Amino acid sequence: MVGLRLRNRKVVAQRSAGELDAMAAAGALVAEALRAVQAAAAPGVSTKHLDEIAESVIRDGGGIPSFLGYHGFPASICASVNERVVHGIPADDEILAAGDLVSIDCGAILDGWHGDSAITFGVGDLIPADEALSQATKAALDAGIDAMRPGNRLTDVSHAIETATRAAERRDNRRYGIVANYGGHGIGRQMHMDPFLPNEGAPGRGPHLAVGSVLAIEPMLTLGTTETVVLADEWTVVTADGSRAAHWEHTVAVTEDGPRILTL
Repeated sequence: MVGLRLRNRKVVAQRSAGELDAMAAAGALVAEALRAVQAAAAPGVSTKHLDEIAESVIRDGGGIPSFLGYHGFPASICASVNERVVHGIPADDEILAAGDLVSIDCGAILDGWHGDSAITFGVGDLIPADEALSQATKAALDAGIDAMRPGNRLTDVSHAIETATRAAERRDNRRYGIVANYGGHGIGRQMHMDPFLPNEGAPGRGPHLAVGSVLAIEPMLTLGTTETVVLADEWTVVTADGSRAAHWEHTVAVTEDGPRILTL
């Protein structure tokens, strides 16, 4: 019946139950890699070492790192520390220090299906502003996930992310920048697929969500500007004003029983 009703409408690509299970297997591998990376992150550890850990977990689990070689990207994770927003390249000479705010984005391919997820954490204790930023970003992700329901449209997810961000601003009595021009995406047998998912905007627009639709939802917030700069390596995205940034992401499917997070 859902298929009949949506037959003449544009719908975010749908996956069968078996395909969602396959994506969840890839997503579980990503989650395992992220747990291992966070456990290893400590003062004196290089982001390159974290990359090696993630690649090992993925390959040991029978997967392939999605990021490695993607348009020439040279690593298995994006390691974005402090003012870096996304796409930070791990390096031997980038050494973590106590109080660093670290965002790790990771993807894996298993049996041809992709999983994509990101977490933000502190190296040791974070200062209150950084902790609040990360929690606000996670809350925005959770709100976006909750909007992944049959009958909603793409920008209902965007609007939920924005609304949760503004609620966090009121709670924390501070302003958060929603990073401009970056957002989530469709995902399946390719890592990045249409549609692009903005992290803010009016509801009720864009393709419809139906049972089996899958999106990678990834809010990125800052303690300052919404604007970013790409560094000379042509990958690393940093905040234009040097303020700190956080990034959370899950791959999520629409089901009859509510949103299903495929990267747990």
